[in-house]
Amino acid sequence: MTSPFDSKRSLWSGILFGLGLVAFFDEALFHQLLHWHHFYDRSTTEIGLISDGLFHAFSWFATIGGLFMFADLKRKKTFQRSYWWGGLWLGAGLFQLYDGTIQHKLMRIHQIRYVENVIVYDFVWNVLAIAMVIIGLVVLFRAKRKSPQEKEVSYER
Repeated sequence: MTSPFDSKRSLWSGILFGLGLVAFFDEALFHQLLHWHHFYDRSTTEIGLISDGLFHAFSWFATIGGLFMFADLKRKKTFQRSYWWGGLWLGAGLFQLYDGTIQHKLMRIHQIRYVENVIVYDFVWNVLAIAMVIIGLVVLFRAKRKSPQEKEVSYER
């Protein structure tokens, strides 16, 4: 019997949604409300604001793309909740870890906050990212262990 669930698309829907959600949260809180940085801080304030707008659009595209996939999975009755939640945590954590390591340290396009002791902010940022990745992996590992029981279920189409 084949599984009625689409674990791969459920996972990718969650990853996109998680990535978009954490990017939106980052942009709204740290860029707009707290004014700690812009997405691209190596130029003028105007360029920084334009880069924030593009970053904001990217976060919404990812979020909406994940929600479209979610709606399609629900419509087809192939949604797998545990894979979606694992993907959400994984997408959120991987985005934040990418932001904290690649964008902040390697590319240096912006810092979390421009203060003397930025290492504290970097540490907290990246530890939270790693924690989200671990949560996502644990949820996915548990989902994978459940999968053989779920594969026995069959829907008439």
